[in-house]
Amino acid sequence: MELNLKNRIVLVTAGSKGIGLATAAGFHACGAKVAICGRSQDRLDAAAAQMPGCLALTGDVSVSQDIERVVQAVTAEWGNIDILVNNAGGPPPGLFADLADEDWDKAIELTLMSVIRATRLVLPHMRAQKWGRIINISSSGVKQPVPGLTLSNSIRMAVLGWAKTLANQVAADNVLVNTVCPGFTQTDRVAQILEQQSAASGKSIDEIAAALAAQIPMQRIGQPEEIANLAVFLGSDAASYITGTAIQVDGGSVQGY
Repeated sequence: MELNLKNRIVLVTAGSKGIGLATAAGFHACGAKVAICGRSQDRLDAAAAQMPGCLALTGDVSVSQDIERVVQAVTAEWGNIDILVNNAGGPPPGLFADLADEDWDKAIELTLMSVIRATRLVLPHMRAQKWGRIINISSSGVKQPVPGLTLSNSIRMAVLGWAKTLANQVAADNVLVNTVCPGFTQTDRVAQILEQQSAASGKSIDEIAAALAAQIPMQRIGQPEEIANLAVFLGSDAASYITGTAIQVDGGSVQGY
C-alpha cells in the first residue's frame, strides 16, 4: 500500500504529547514535513527532538490569535498546509449539576471553535489545489457517552455534526474530512479521568484502571500510536475515497456499529 506522504505538509495541533505527538511522529516517519503546536515550550522542544526538521510552535488552540499565528508560521516556512490534524486536550470531567456557564464557554472555545478556526484558515488552499485532509481527533464518547464527561460528550457531538456537514461541502474539491474517535488510551487525559473516579469512589487508581480494562473486549487500554495509525492512514492517498466518517479506535468498547 502506498501512502504517498513524502513532503506533504502536516500541522498537528496539541502535538507535543499523547495522541498528538504519536500522530505527528507517524506522519514524520512517512516522510511528511511536520509542524506541531502546544502551550509548553519544554514539551515542544522534547517532541521536536524526536522528529528532525519538525517545526515546533507555541500556541493555545483555544485562543484565535494563536491559531492564526501558528498557521501563518507554517505557511511562511513551507508555503501551505496539506493535512490538518485538529487535536486538543479534552475539557475537564464534571457532572452537569456542577458546571457553570463559564465551564461551557471554555469547553466550546477549546473543543469546537479551535477546530473551526484552524480549518477556516487552511481550507482555501486545500480547495484551490484540489487536495487536502482534515482529520479531527475526537472521542468514542460521540458514539457512546462516557460517564462523567458531560462537556466532552456534548460539545464533541457539535464537532462531529460540523465535520459531516463540511465533508459534503468540500468533497468535490478532493478535500476529505474525517474524525478519529479514540477509546481509553494511555494519555494524561485518561490519567485525569482515573484520578477523578478514584477520588469519587475511594478505590485506588490501579483498581479503577484494572476495572476499566476488564470492560474493554481487548482487555487493555490503548496506546497513542494505535490511534495515530488511523490518523496517518486517513491523511494519505490510500484513503482517497473516505470522507465524512467517524471511526472509533477503542478495542471494541463501543457497543454499536
